[in-house]
Amino acid sequence: MLKVMVVDDEPLARERLKRMLESERGYQVTAEAENGEQAVSLANLHAPDIVLMDIRMPGVDGLEAARQLAEQDNPPAIIFCTAYDEYAINAFDVQAVGYVLKPVRKQALQEALGRAQRLSRVQLQRLTAEQDDAEKKPERSHLPVTTPAGLELLALDEITHFRADHKYVMAFCNGRERVVDESLKTLEQVFAPRFLRIHRNCLVSVAHIEAIQRMPSGQSQLRLRGVEDAQDVSRRHLAQVKELMQRL
Repeated sequence: MLKVMVVDDEPLARERLKRMLESERGYQVTAEAENGEQAVSLANLHAPDIVLMDIRMPGVDGLEAARQLAEQDNPPAIIFCTAYDEYAINAFDVQAVGYVLKPVRKQALQEALGRAQRLSRVQLQRLTAEQDDAEKKPERSHLPVTTPAGLELLALDEITHFRADHKYVMAFCNGRERVVDESLKTLEQVFAPRFLRIHRNCLVSVAHIEAIQRMPSGQSQLRLRGVEDAQDVSRRHLAQVKELMQRL
């Protein structure tokens, strides 16, 4: 009988996997966890043979938990259960580690259980090297923008916000506007968490956030230090903005 641990921050997802495993012969769920940190702790206690684990979880995510589990003397086989196909493939060598897409189908789970392999020391070294390379990569301090006179470097610390306007993305810096060649999505990915999306067409510098205010119309607006005009905050991003401001 192989011991299985189920790891997911969503209780319903854990219950669904447990029910599916109950109908499979040769497997017994001996532990369940709601995040990566708890998974590592329970793995040391229960020594599971297989871990079914989500990737995106608050706190210690599935990838970091897998790295820690791989350091055990007898590491379990890891099967990722994720809704992000491309993310899972890019993040891990799927030829060596099984993964199934959510919503998990019984046949896909059976196939993954059949081909699940234990994390090797070689995998751990590769993952650690990738993480070290990412940590050693210097943080960018400037953004190049094209001007009629040529190329200009804007200091990221001085950029208050980015705004998409029709075909262009504008960077606002020291009261000036400059056209940026990158999309808002790219800027958000490259410069997170220094810049936060508050609207589908606006990213703001977290360091320049001053206050949030609610207008008589019900529209929320964010005031930025050194910027005269307040920036609209969409309802979709309002909770995230308020949560961030509580932590600043």
